[in-house]
Parts: sequence; C-alpha cells; structure tokens
Amino acid sequence: MSKINREELDRLERRELHLTVLFIVFVLILAGGLAVFMYPLVFLHPEGNKWTMRSAFFGFCALVPLFVVYLLDHQKTVRKLKQGILEELERNITLQHQASVDLLQSMPDLNQFWDRLTMEFRRAMTMKKTLSLVLVKLKAREGAGKKSDMAAVGSETAKAISRKLRPADSLNRLSPALFGIVMPETDSMTAKKLAVRFQEELQGVRAAHGTVAEISVHNFPGDVRSSHELEDIVKSLLPEQQEWSQPEVAPAV
Repeated sequence: MSKINREELDRLERRELHLTVLFIVFVLILAGGLAVFMYPLVFLHPEGNKWTMRSAFFGFCALVPLFVVYLLDHQKTVRKLKQGILEELERNITLQHQASVDLLQSMPDLNQFWDRLTMEFRRAMTMKKTLSLVLVKLKAREGAGKKSDMAAVGSETAKAISRKLRPADSLNRLSPALFGIVMPETDSMTAKKLAVRFQEELQGVRAAHGTVAEISVHNFPGDVRSSHELEDIVKSLLPEQQEWSQPEVAPAV
C-alpha cells in the first residue's frame, strides 16, 4: 500500500483554512455594510416602534460574531476529525506493512529452496518422473509512477500465487523480487497452464502496484538434463550477492 502524501494533505488543509478565513472576512464585510445602512433608520430616523428596530439591530450584531465563532469552531472540529482519521490510517498502513514483512519472513528462503530442489530433482531422476520449476520475477512496469513498497508487493504476490498452488507444490522466496515454485511430477504442459493461472491472479498486484510478473517455466527432462542447468537458470535471476549462497549439490548421474 502506498504511503500517505503528507505534503499534499497539508497543502489541502492550508487551502481549506484560507477559504474559511476568506469566507469569514466576506461575511464580516457584508454584515458591517448592512449595519452601516441600518444605523440611520434605527437610531437617527426611526419609523414605527424604535425599540423593536433597535432590538433587531442589536440581535443582528450579536448573531454575526456568533456565526463567525461557529465557522472557526467547525473548522477546528473538522481538522481534529481529519487528524484522527489520518493517524488511524497511518497505523493501519504500518500494521499491514508489518503483516507483509512477517508473511515474507515466514516463507521458505533461498537455502530451503536449494534443499527442496535438490531433493525433488534426485527423486525425479531416480523414479523417472518429471519435475517443473516456475520462476516469478517482479519488475516495475514501464511508465509506472511512484515506487511501491517491495514488502507489500511481495506479500500480495505470494498470496496470489498460493491461491493456485497444489498441495505438492512449494513456494519459495528467493529474493525480494523473485519467487520459485517447485512442482514435483509435473510435465511442461501442466506447468505452463499453472503459470497462466498465476499470471491471471497477479493482475491485481500489477494494477495496484505497477509491477509486471515475468514467469518462466523449466522442466526436467524436457528443458534441462541436469540439476546444474536448473541452478544456473536460478542464479542468473538472483541478485549478485545471493548467487553463490546455495550448498553443494551432488552431480546428476
């Protein structure tokens, strides 16, 4: 979720205050002019019951400052209400951000991914089964405006992908902008169909944060013949500081 633009809100608040002050000045000028025109008729050349006219005159003079006080009090009350709403909104944004961070931290990381990939690859090779690896890389959409919070983007991406995962599949967060999905006993065609479903689910993330999900599907034995080829594909998408953080993997037979 995007952060609150405090500068824009402060500018709108100042503009509203200026309009209120201008309106008060306008009311005072009109009331003062009306009082000046009423004064001769009330005090110098009264017609009819002069006390009634004078009571109306003084009542009008009393109502004007009361109306001005009401406007100022209304402005103050509205400002307090807005401030309370903004503080609550900021608190909710902070809580949502913390929830996103907690969700990402609870996901299997890169080290667990290497272990799972190694185990599933050995199993697929031994039992003559298929194995698919789907990689989801997030990138800022071309022409997008402000930069989104990667924790929020990553959290929503993980939730969207999880809705389409099967029980045997495992979702891993390899880097802030890269997710890996290990799919045991999945052929290339099935993995590509699932990748299309992932892309459909991620349309909401794209619309909300201006990010594009680049999804690639890699299958054993259709696309790769060894675990090293899969590792090289993953390492090519990882940030430089993470590329060599995987454990040693026994060579494929």
